[in-house]
Amino acid sequence: MNGSAAERQWVLLSYRLPREPSTPRITVWRKLKRLGVGQISDGLVALPADARTQEQLEWIAEEVTDSGGTATVWIAHPATAGHEDQLAKDMARARAAEYQQVLAQAEAVRDADDVERRRALTKLRAELRRIQRRDFFPPPARHAAERAVEALHPANTTEESTP
Repeated sequence: MNGSAAERQWVLLSYRLPREPSTPRITVWRKLKRLGVGQISDGLVALPADARTQEQLEWIAEEVTDSGGTATVWIAHPATAGHEDQLAKDMARARAAEYQQVLAQAEAVRDADDVERRRALTKLRAELRRIQRRDFFPPPARHAAERAVEALHPANTTEESTP
């Protein structure tokens, strides 16, 4: 396999949950969002296929059925590269928005005192790790956010303030 778009495999989760109670639907959607899924249509989501993503969607499928819904997990590839490209772009755009939020938070505390910067550095590094776990198609905003967060490190801020 040469890794072309039409040959890349995706793991799909097709699911349906009853409208009421709404708590299981909300819980499942939040978990899917944390995984960084691409939304193909209502009740159909996708992730690039590997053992980890397949297992994660299988766990969610089990949770859906335990909540009285139906779910199936599929391994597939898109019929055209264009469909896959659009899904990848949508996923990258969602991660870019998350990285922009991290960047904005880092810039907001850039001139704060050391204690506040260290606190923000710890929090934002953890947030970057969470985003990176679901970042299958890294956007350019990723590097800007990483640089802004690392610039909060005291060693980096002292260098900048030294004439």
